[in-house]
Amino acid sequence: MGENDTAPEDKAPDDAAHGGTAESGAALLGAADIRELAAALDVRPTKQLGQNFVIDPGTVRRIVRAAEVGPSDVVIEVGPGLGSLTLALLPEVARVIAVELDPVLAKALPETVEAKAPGLADRFEVVHGDAMRIAELPGPPPTALVANLPYNVAVPVVLHLLELLPSLRKGLVMVQAEVGERLAAAPGSKIYGVPSVKMAWYAEARRAGSVGRHVFWPAPNVDSALVAFTRREPPATVATRQQVFAVIDAAFAQRRKTLRAALASWAGSPAMAEAALRAADVDPTARGEMLDITAFARIAEHRMV
Repeated sequence: MGENDTAPEDKAPDDAAHGGTAESGAALLGAADIRELAAALDVRPTKQLGQNFVIDPGTVRRIVRAAEVGPSDVVIEVGPGLGSLTLALLPEVARVIAVELDPVLAKALPETVEAKAPGLADRFEVVHGDAMRIAELPGPPPTALVANLPYNVAVPVVLHLLELLPSLRKGLVMVQAEVGERLAAAPGSKIYGVPSVKMAWYAEARRAGSVGRHVFWPAPNVDSALVAFTRREPPATVATRQQVFAVIDAAFAQRRKTLRAALASWAGSPAMAEAALRAADVDPTARGEMLDITAFARIAEHRMV
């Protein structure tokens, strides 16, 4: 998809339909399959874990196409749930590592893969754990992140994995529409903020489509968006990532204030904030929403305390 393309929403799935078998030999999960699996496992989607299972095979096919992954890619999937997206990914990539917090789902996933894609089961591995706490993954380093992320942790998960896994070169995540807009926002827009700038440290992000509520079970109260990203080098700076992120956090903690005021605590005083801003060639009367990631890096270099 092009940078500004927005794919149409999928047609409403037939709740009684099963997913059918992909040309590659992986049987995808339809609405009936999802409900049968959930019933067999006595699983009820919970808001606490941000569980909304995709019940439409067309949607997971579209996600895989938009992710632009191929036979050489090792994909990390976070929150695979009952396996809808996993089964669509397996025929297209070298390996899928699924990170699942729910112990019941983590235990059931290999059985689902074996049943629905028996010829591809050797490409799959599940890690039972919290994606925000994992420190390493088994097997070859992942090259792509493709996931239907739990909405309540989407941004920290993406940022954590980009920091943890330098091998990640690209990704496509499904998130709450508002979160997607923030991740891909450019300087100067009202929705540009902490997620936008921190994402820009690691990668170039863009909206890659919209997803309606009807393709989930249970249907969420918000629309969803696809966000694609491509890794790039962080700005050339002598400041550390932590130092740059501290400036970003301070600038947007009081986003309605000028940077001179917003960065006063960070710098030590309003006067010291102004000195750092002027040294970085940034207008002290500007607001954080006007600056790109390189400007924040320059400010971090000029803190005087």
